[in-house]
Formats: sequence, structure tokens, C-alpha cells
Amino acid sequence: MKISFGVPISGPWARPDNMRTVAVRAEELGYAGLWTFQRLLYPEGHPMGPVYRSVHDPLITLAHLSAVTERVELGVGVVNAFMQPVMLAKQLATLQTLAGGRLVAGVGLGWLEEEFAASGVDFAGRGRRGEEFVQVLRACWNDEVVAHEGEFYRVPPAHMDPKPEPGPPPVLMGGVAEPALRRAGRIADGWMSSSREDLTTIDRKIAQVKAAAEEAGRDPGALRFVVRGVTQVRTGQRAPLTGTYAEIRADVDELAAKGVTEVFHDLNFDPEIVTAPAPEAMRRAEEALEALAPGS
Repeated sequence: MKISFGVPISGPWARPDNMRTVAVRAEELGYAGLWTFQRLLYPEGHPMGPVYRSVHDPLITLAHLSAVTERVELGVGVVNAFMQPVMLAKQLATLQTLAGGRLVAGVGLGWLEEEFAASGVDFAGRGRRGEEFVQVLRACWNDEVVAHEGEFYRVPPAHMDPKPEPGPPPVLMGGVAEPALRRAGRIADGWMSSSREDLTTIDRKIAQVKAAAEEAGRDPGALRFVVRGVTQVRTGQRAPLTGTYAEIRADVDELAAKGVTEVFHDLNFDPEIVTAPAPEAMRRAEEALEALAPGS
């Protein structure tokens, strides 16, 4: 089981100095990875809540943090298929190379219609679009001559160089419905849960992904299963990854027993963190970094 941490990317605490502080300290403490997420728009009057109200770009954030870290993985969970895949392939290839091969690329279908509208992309057919999206990414990273003619994307025969070094990043797919889980098993390097996942039954979804991989002739044992930990440090409250530090650590062990290969503690999804003044949020984050570190 890998233990990772979400960097400050949402709300008042998401300042460049705080991002660097968390990233450097997480690497010192032996965390496996640093994670970001994407939210392009917050529609006026939408009930999503403070987590999504003010969010930095995830890839630029990771590029910045790649320069102040050396070993820790850099994950985005997730970028959505309203983006243009050829441009994204170029950005991810460059980031992979700049980071020395530490990138993990999470890809999602997206669920906020306003983001698709603003990006000029049809909201319908997102499942098919997402599958083709991954095909285009991998063609750009692997093929000497990229050529693609599909339902959603067309790439005329062309070179896209330089290729990512030391190789393409692993691609994880999100999603909660059975078709999305089966898609992850068929074509991705793993699956990552959403912030709304019921962690008490996550082993059932892991089993669905593995079954789809096996049916596709792939090795289910090679897949990664990453949980976005909506981690909330509380006394007197109890839910998976909500409670005291000791209770949260026990929850992580239970997730490992269910087949999860990585948990990242994401304080961005704690409403008390993203609405707090930055110094208070950082005080709590630095405490959590120490208390939840691998081997603690």
C-alpha cells in the first residue's frame, strides 16, 4: 500500500509557498506521491460547495512542484475528456520528461455540463469519447507517425516529438458506473475512486475492474487502485478516513485488505480546510502530514 498526499490546490490555503512546503515535507517523510485535481468552472449558483469554488490548474501546479522534489510521484486525478487530447498529450509528455518519469495521469469523463459547453465539446457520448481520448493520448506518446480517424477526434498523419522520457506515464481512469469500471479494466493501467466513493464496498468495484481486465486478456494483478482519501481529522465523528489519526490509519490498513494499492490523503476535500484562513489550514495540514506519514 502506497500512502500519498494531496497538495493545496483549492481554497485560501492553495498558495505557491504552501504548495512547496507540503510537497517538500511529504517527500522528506516518505510519502509515495503528490496529487492534484481539476475543476475548470464553478457555475454561478451551483451547490457543489467550497471544495470546487477556487481551484488552480493541476498540471501547472505539478510542473511547479516537480522542480522542488526529486523522488515523489506526481499525480493528477483527474483531467477530463472535455480537453483536447493532442494538446494534453504534449503537456503530459513534457511534464513526464521534466519530472524524470514521475507522472501518473488520471483521466475522467467529466460530469459538469458547463465545463463541456465552455470547452466547445458535446456532453453526450462521454463514455465513447473517453475511450477514444485515451487511444489518442497513447498514440501520441508511442507512435512514430500519429494518425487517428475516430468518432470524436481526427489527427492527420504527423510526428509528435519529443516522446515522454523515460516512457509514457501510466494512465488511470476514474468513473463509478459499471461501464466505466469495465472500461478501466480493459484499457487503463488502473482505476481511481471519486471523492464520493463508498469506501466500505470499494472491493466490489475493484473486483469488477479486475474481471474486465482478465476478460480482455490483461493481467489484473498489474493494475493500480488509487483512493482519493477524503480525509477529515475529527474527534467524535466516524466514517471511513474521518476520525482520529489512529482511526484513519486503521482505515488505510482496511482499504489495503480490500485491494486498494494507494491512498492519498486529500485535505482539499475537507470543508474545514478549504474555508479556513491559510495559516490555520496549513497548521492542520502539517500536523496531518506528520501523523499520517508512511510508517507512523
